[in-house]
Formats: sequence, structure tokens, C-alpha cells
Amino acid sequence: MRDIDRALADIAAIRTQMARGVVFRGLGPATLAATGVLALLVAAGQALVLGGAPAAPLAYFLPWILTAGIAAALILAEAVTRSRRIHSDLADDLIRAAIEQFLPVAAAGALIGLVLARVAPETLWLLPGLWQVLVGLGVFGAARLLPRGLALAGAWYVLAGLATLALGASTEALSPWLMGVPFGAGQLLVAAILQFAPGETDAG
Repeated sequence: MRDIDRALADIAAIRTQMARGVVFRGLGPATLAATGVLALLVAAGQALVLGGAPAAPLAYFLPWILTAGIAAALILAEAVTRSRRIHSDLADDLIRAAIEQFLPVAAAGALIGLVLARVAPETLWLLPGLWQVLVGLGVFGAARLLPRGLALAGAWYVLAGLATLALGASTEALSPWLMGVPFGAGQLLVAAILQFAPGETDAG
């Protein structure tokens, strides 16, 4: 039994190592573009509802948290079905590797938000920019798994986050556009890069 267990462990280790050397093509351009459009629509709707009035933190962040949840669910659902079609037996290992790259970023973003809301709610205007920087760092961290060119999207998110922090500092207000435009444009950029990435046409 020990030999069998050792052999199974070795096989699992080999599969994990193979997955780390394969470009993950489970991300679909159409779905990524849809999440970008969704972000822009939420920003427009929020700006229309607020009408220029200062946003209360809950009214501002709740729609964005829901939007992020919907976007993540759409991306994950397609990643599972698409990667199983393209990557076959390595699909689950690739999905796990990709999720492991972004989980720390998501956890850090959530914890930063909770801490700021608890101890310094007047600084919550920092969150959109900080979240954008974290997403950019997550993309950079996962770059070895993703199609070449997505580092450009990581750079966009980092630079957009820094610009959002600089612009937000002038008013310290929660602007729908400072959340929606960077994320909307960023997701559309990711979709465009994926669409024209080498091998994407063959991936289907």
C-alpha cells in the first residue's frame, strides 16, 4: 500500500509540475469583455442614481462587491468548461493553479477593506485604487500561467490604480467612474489580448 500511495503522490506531483508549464487558455475573451461592459454599466447606473451627491460607503461598495462576485462566477464557470475542453486531463490542475495565484490578492483586498471600514472609514476612498493595484499584481503573479501579453493588462491595472489614488486624493470622495472606468477598460483590454493571443484561434 505504501508503494501505491507513493506512486500516486508522485503522479500528482508530476501532473502539478506539468500544469505549471502549460499556458492556461481557460479564459474566454467574450466573457472577459462582458465583465468589462458590466463594470461600465454599473458605474453609469451608480453615477445616475447618485446624481453627483456624495456616496455613502455601503451604497457605493455593495453594488461593486456584487458586480465582482457576478464577474468572478462568470469567469470561473467558463474557465471550467473551456479548460476541460482544451486542456483535457490537466484542466483541474490548471484551474487550481490559476485560482491559487489570485486567492491571496482577493483575500488581501477584502481584508484591507474590512480594516479601513473598521478603523478609518474616512479613508475608504483609497479602496478603488488599492484594489486596482492588487489586481494588477495578481495578473503579474499569474503571468507565467497565462497567454503572453497579459502582463500589459497587469501594468494597466497598477498604473490605473495609482492614477485613481492620485485623482481620488483631490476630493477624497467615492467616485463611480474611478472604479468603473479602470476595471471596465482593464477587462476589455484583457479580452482583446486573449482574442489575439497566439493559439487563441485554435483554442476556440
